Amino acid sequence: MSDGRTPLRPRPLRWGMWAAGALVLLALPFYLDRFWLQAGLFAMAAAIGAIGLNLLTGAAGQLSLGHAFFLAVGAYGYCVFAGESTGSQIGLALPTWLAAVLAVLVSGVAGGLFSPVAGRLRGAYLGIATLALIFIGQHVLFNARDVTGGFNGRDVPPLSLFGLTFDDAEVVVAAVPFGSSEKLWYAGLLLLLGSGLFARGVLRGRPGRALNALRDHQVAAGVIGVPVARYRGAVFVLSSMYAGIAGVLLALVFQRTVPDYFGMALSLEYLAMIVIGGLGSVGGAVVGAVFVSLLPQLLTRYSDVLPLVSDPGSGGVAPGEASRYLYGAAVVAVVLFLPGGLTSIAARRIRTTPREKR
Repeated sequence: MSDGRTPLRPRPLRWGMWAAGALVLLALPFYLDRFWLQAGLFAMAAAIGAIGLNLLTGAAGQLSLGHAFFLAVGAYGYCVFAGESTGSQIGLALPTWLAAVLAVLVSGVAGGLFSPVAGRLRGAYLGIATLALIFIGQHVLFNARDVTGGFNGRDVPPLSLFGLTFDDAEVVVAAVPFGSSEKLWYAGLLLLLGSGLFARGVLRGRPGRALNALRDHQVAAGVIGVPVARYRGAVFVLSSMYAGIAGVLLALVFQRTVPDYFGMALSLEYLAMIVIGGLGSVGGAVVGAVFVSLLPQLLTRYSDVLPLVSDPGSGGVAPGEASRYLYGAAVVAVVLFLPGGLTSIAARRIRTTPREKR
């Protein structure tokens, strides 16, 4: 007799779906133009940063409004470590792969310096404290011209790894020219895969259970032996390092860093990503990041055929502004009608109908 529970889809089918998706992602650089590849790279970088924020906010229940600060640390840290010194800017001219690693570590160190605060505050109090990081970061980015280049930003040296330089010098593969976007596509996929698997392991292991306990009931977690301040500080450092990885990848895609990008709006976008996709879930972070990051790209691409959307000053709503309205409405809709985020819909569809009792 059946126990009435809904069985999951057979594992071979699930593995087949994952394999088909992987093949599609691997083949896309052979068929897509530069616009779509850059949009996909933005989505990958956003997904990595959103996974880190979901560990902090979704799993541990710690509100952070300063995620953009740590993306800026990663992006500008890479530029400083990999760039060369000029008359107006500081650069250490380190190997670019080492510069990327050091930039992520510096992001973690920045998170570690803030972790004593993160370990003792929660909720809105931590959100307000992290909000201060945005204002401090913007002041430094605009005024430390020797390091950041000021208002104009600074150029991003292309990444070199295993003899391959991720620049616009074309490499022909199967009669298809590969520029910087095509090369970075595969690097972005590897970074996203590694980031997702590591976060999945954290959430499914003992640290994940401890973080969920902190989120659901801090006092009870402390009573059963969870070191509250230590776990809060540790997850803040880990989230900062994820933001550093995302910042390095964004810098490589943009090929130039500018302070205006790493402002309050970016932090709010990351919060929208994890709420829309689903709090506490790696898949939710990825889905939300794809939705929020690709929406303005699509509106910009097709603004000439969409109603009410047009270039600034032409009488319609600018694509960037329209995208904020849309994913703001999506956040409200998810909170009211779909608390589990978009991934909860997929979770329901994965389950088959219950078998009839014999």
